Amino acid sequence: MGTCFVACLLNLCVCLVSFSAEKCDEVLATPLPYSAFSGSSVLSGDYGAGYAKLNRRGGAGGWSPQDSDRYQWLQVDLRGRKQITALATQGRYSSSDWTKQYRFLYSDTGSNWRAYRQDGTIWTFSGNWNSEKVVRHNLQYSVVARYLRFIPLEWSEEGRVGLRVEVYGCAYWSDVISFDGQGVMSYRFRAKKMRILKDLISLKFKTTKGDGILLHGEGQQGDYISLELQRAKLWLQINLGSNQYGSIQGHTAVSSGSLLDDDHWHSVVIQRYRRSVNFTLDQHIHSFRTNGEFDHLDLDYEISFGGMAVSSKPSSGGRENFVGCMEGIVYNGDNITSLVRRKKLDTSSFRNLTFSCAESHMFPVFFNGTSFVLLPGRSDADTMSVSLMFRTWNPNGLLLFSPLVYGGVEISLMDGKVTVHIYVSQKQSTRVDISSGSGLNDGQWHSVHFLALESFAMLTINGDEMSSVRAALPIMIRTGGSYYFGGYFPRTNLSPTQRSFQGCMQLIHVDEQLVDLQAVEKGSLGTFENVSLDMCAIIDRCVPNHCEHGGRCSQTWNSFSCACEGTGYTGATCHTSVYEQSCEEYKHLGRTSDTYWIDPDGSGPLEPFKVNCVMTEDKVWTTVANDLPAQSPVSAELEAATVLDLNYSMSTEQINAITSSAEHCEQYLAYACRMSRLLNTPEGPPFTWWLGRGNEKHTYWGGSGPGVQKCACGIERNCTEPSHYCNCDADQRQWREDSGILMYKDHLPVSQVVVGDVRRSGSEARLTVGPLRCQGDRNYWNAASFNTPASYLHFPTFSGETSADISFYFKTSSTYGVFLENLGNTDFIRLELKSPTTVSFSFDVGNGPVELTVNSAGPLNDDQWHRVEAERNVKEAVLQLDGRHREVRLAPPQGHTRLQLFSQLFVGASGGQRGFLGCIRSLKMNGVTLDLEGRAEVTPGVKPGCSGHCSSYGMHCQNGGKCLEKYNGYSCDCSLTAFDGPFCTEDVGGYFETGTVVRYDLMSDSGASSLREGRGSLSPLTAEANLTQEELTFSFSTSNSPSVLIYVSSRTQDYLAVVLRHNGTLQIRYNLGGLREPFTISLDQRNMANGQPHSVNISRQDRVIHLQLDHYPSVSYILPEASDTEFNLVKTIFLGKVFETGQIDPVIIEKYNTPGFMGCLSRVQFNRIAPLKAALRSSISSTASVQGVLVESNCGASPLTISPMSAAFDPWHPESAGAQFPFNEERVGRDGLNRDSAIIGGIIAVVIFTILCTLVFLVRHMFRHKGSYHTNEAKGAESADCADAAIIVNDPAFTETIEESKKEWFI
Repeated sequence: MGTCFVACLLNLCVCLVSFSAEKCDEVLATPLPYSAFSGSSVLSGDYGAGYAKLNRRGGAGGWSPQDSDRYQWLQVDLRGRKQITALATQGRYSSSDWTKQYRFLYSDTGSNWRAYRQDGTIWTFSGNWNSEKVVRHNLQYSVVARYLRFIPLEWSEEGRVGLRVEVYGCAYWSDVISFDGQGVMSYRFRAKKMRILKDLISLKFKTTKGDGILLHGEGQQGDYISLELQRAKLWLQINLGSNQYGSIQGHTAVSSGSLLDDDHWHSVVIQRYRRSVNFTLDQHIHSFRTNGEFDHLDLDYEISFGGMAVSSKPSSGGRENFVGCMEGIVYNGDNITSLVRRKKLDTSSFRNLTFSCAESHMFPVFFNGTSFVLLPGRSDADTMSVSLMFRTWNPNGLLLFSPLVYGGVEISLMDGKVTVHIYVSQKQSTRVDISSGSGLNDGQWHSVHFLALESFAMLTINGDEMSSVRAALPIMIRTGGSYYFGGYFPRTNLSPTQRSFQGCMQLIHVDEQLVDLQAVEKGSLGTFENVSLDMCAIIDRCVPNHCEHGGRCSQTWNSFSCACEGTGYTGATCHTSVYEQSCEEYKHLGRTSDTYWIDPDGSGPLEPFKVNCVMTEDKVWTTVANDLPAQSPVSAELEAATVLDLNYSMSTEQINAITSSAEHCEQYLAYACRMSRLLNTPEGPPFTWWLGRGNEKHTYWGGSGPGVQKCACGIERNCTEPSHYCNCDADQRQWREDSGILMYKDHLPVSQVVVGDVRRSGSEARLTVGPLRCQGDRNYWNAASFNTPASYLHFPTFSGETSADISFYFKTSSTYGVFLENLGNTDFIRLELKSPTTVSFSFDVGNGPVELTVNSAGPLNDDQWHRVEAERNVKEAVLQLDGRHREVRLAPPQGHTRLQLFSQLFVGASGGQRGFLGCIRSLKMNGVTLDLEGRAEVTPGVKPGCSGHCSSYGMHCQNGGKCLEKYNGYSCDCSLTAFDGPFCTEDVGGYFETGTVVRYDLMSDSGASSLREGRGSLSPLTAEANLTQEELTFSFSTSNSPSVLIYVSSRTQDYLAVVLRHNGTLQIRYNLGGLREPFTISLDQRNMANGQPHSVNISRQDRVIHLQLDHYPSVSYILPEASDTEFNLVKTIFLGKVFETGQIDPVIIEKYNTPGFMGCLSRVQFNRIAPLKAALRSSISSTASVQGVLVESNCGASPLTISPMSAAFDPWHPESAGAQFPFNEERVGRDGLNRDSAIIGGIIAVVIFTILCTLVFLVRHMFRHKGSYHTNEAKGAESADCADAAIIVNDPAFTETIEESKKEWFI
């Protein structure tokens, strides 16, 4: 009857009995007698339920009820429990009567019906559209039941409800054992102790109690396994062992299911192999690994079912035994229920052992929000007593409303509390409120008892009399005799605060009497509307939990929602990571070096974590630090070796995710020693080794490689002793060191170092293990080029049943094409470029095709990279293009939710459709990057890799940086700019001491060439640089004046100079010949020597000079007609001071050149030459030279601290255009001065002057006593204007970094 279904868990394969559709497909309904069929009603005798057999024409050719509404049902008694695998329906023969939609209910007892559920909802089956065609549905999972009901929901518009049915399945039999809460079955092992490597346990249970132990076994060493109901959830607890120190904790607890106290059968299967476990409850599989490091389950004596055996430890007690029924109990191949029936097990604790399951006394009522049950009670009585049990997910709802003679009583659920409103309308209207309980919308059964007697009212929740709430009543109530449960819809003068209820009720008592709900169903008691009797259709939409990555699920009756705050994920089901997958991705968003959260597997199970991203011009480094301090002393231990463990700020899996996707990883390793040998000889056993990934032992050191027991000096053959391969192996009394880089990334990171030679007298050692550093992202740049419309790549079937995300980059010049496609029988998923501006995401999960489209503002076939992100889950589908254009489509409230695919995944052309022409990169599906390059290498028509990254990312190269193409990305060339950094955005600046000069000679071929590369198109020049246009940009900050900032000389009298005058104002001096005096631009209105950073941009095209200062608008000046327009024979650029042998403007020498510039200069660029950068970068071959003290500083990156002014303000002519300075006019006197500011400024000036004088005196005094005054004044005199400046230039104490003390020099 059954077939063997092989389920494998790692190396464990087990045979589960299953009934496939081919074997369990017998006709079950047709052979039954007429009496096995019944209905809610019949239209007449010829329409009886017994005629409702498929393809039969007896009677009127099928069943039709008296009324066609949703209260009708057709019931089939299979005369015994059967396994049901399929249903079929047909309309009434040769008529206009058929059923278009129906629901399917089943039960063991003919009461407490359970609705068939699929995809998390009560399933609605599609029926017939005519009277003859048979519509069959194979059930997604089989059910076991004796009684079946078909509930028509929609029927023929031309006729009425008409139905013929067939049921397919096979016989079912199983031993059933009833547990009364006292009896426990103990299965004794053949040996006293069992050491179990693998388990297979299966059973079925049903109960009305939410707590109780189903299975328990334990050992004296602390191992245990327990299966237990807690608050109607099933918990599996396993401990394979914890060590005595507590460092290894083996306890593992996993829950599954909810609402399991519904008195319906639930199936459990536990499969364990070593630490891997599959925990299956009602077709929902939860796979996990147990905590700890042990593989065996060590149990003593026995394992018990239904409770804990007497032999269990007292510390394990205090838990309830199981009350209910179990069947089909199988423990590792032994049929426990069969052993009990054959009296092979100890059942002495049972008072009355029975092999049948008692009929349930539950008779629930299901309310759907439009329902009510109206029941009668005593009229004009002075006592009101009502009680009931309810369960719901909604925080608000009406449980009961009863009109009184004068007023009414409302019992409602409000914010999860039961609240009673007693309305009194006699004489004057008043309201008495009582509330009790909290969190009662948790889906559990809760009882409510309300009693109003004489002058008081009392509310009791869950039978807890100690917490009952009482309230005094202003008058004695008089009952009205009508009780509305679950809804009150009449519009009257007195209306309750809540109108309806969604949930279940049972055990309703009115006037201390249990209401006979079966009589209500038959119509002999009360009335009802839109309720479902004898069933509770509550569904826990949070089990299984569709909220991923720790998202918190909450629900109402109709839907669930996920709270993703604090998880690092977003979306309707917390599926999509909010972080990028690598440092490389952050760089290409324009980010700079910093600490970032990354999520290498995106929507996969790996949690996000923090790393340090270091972004250089051509590489992006991901660094992960460890907790071992540098130069950690290695102390001798009692054992033979000293073990140093390294801990990283993330898990092993997270580190492996970094290394596996990186192109290169490295880690610095250094061992400083004195009489402490390291590796010994290549042939001998090593004294020291280290553990890497997977706890593998390695005996090579930094600078060497796998398989070679040597250090770096042994590879390079320069060790201290040529006979050894490590410096430390020479065993000398002097300190030695072996250090180098470990570069075999599959061995990294270093997790432990074992040092073996530090116990001898005099032995010392210090260990340094640097951070793990990885660069390159093989996933982000993994790309393929599709060269023909028929080219494609194929991959294994995509698995994304309930949640799927797809993301990739593409670029193309084609107008349309399929990106990817995966097909099932009817299900499919497809992404395609539908037009030059439209991307489409379409799929079908069984509810019909769904298509989402997004349109871009510009063309997508522009041969630039565009990003597509698509996601589908049980709540919604989302399509996003380039992070901006987005469409969201909600999933239908009921329907299929599982995407079932069978074909291969095709990237590119598929199914005869026009494929994609262009490049696809970084294709990720559910967090897994597909290896496009690897597959493209063996696929015709597709090439690995893709060029042309600069077209999309070149805009990140700023300040004139040039984008350079790389195979796996791009880099920014900053060599012809005054900037550094991965995007040419980091200022290169220097701090000048007084008298410091930077000189850059231009008259080489390379210099002349760079000079000609201005912003515009220049005509070819000779090797001698004669310029008709130039551009000079720089930033500076200083508190001293006068000074020369920049001076550009020539072999003629032509020059360009930018100076600060004595009052701190800026002056630009141009002398191009033809004029008796240089053309000057004087900015007389502002003191620029104010210690603040200022930026200057000067550009000239023939006679037109443009000048921009700071954030102000550019101002134009015109050279006189008599002036020449050519800057002839440009020779040298001077920064900070002029030190020239040719003809120099005497005004500059006399007024501005002494003592020289002191402060910061940065981002200095003359056309395409960066003289200051060339002087500071020894790696750059140039003609730059420095005299004096120049220290690199980021002073140019300091933000402006002056108040920004309106763009309409002209800084050169503040009196023009009615512009005003940004100060408070009310504080200004008639002379235009702010008196308070002047006074404060004077005080500050006096204080600063006093401090300066003191500092100068102290500095000179210290250096006189330290002997820092040098007598070789000739050298100092070349670059200094006074003795003090000569001291500073020549003293090495002043060559330290000025960065930290810069503020003091500015004071």
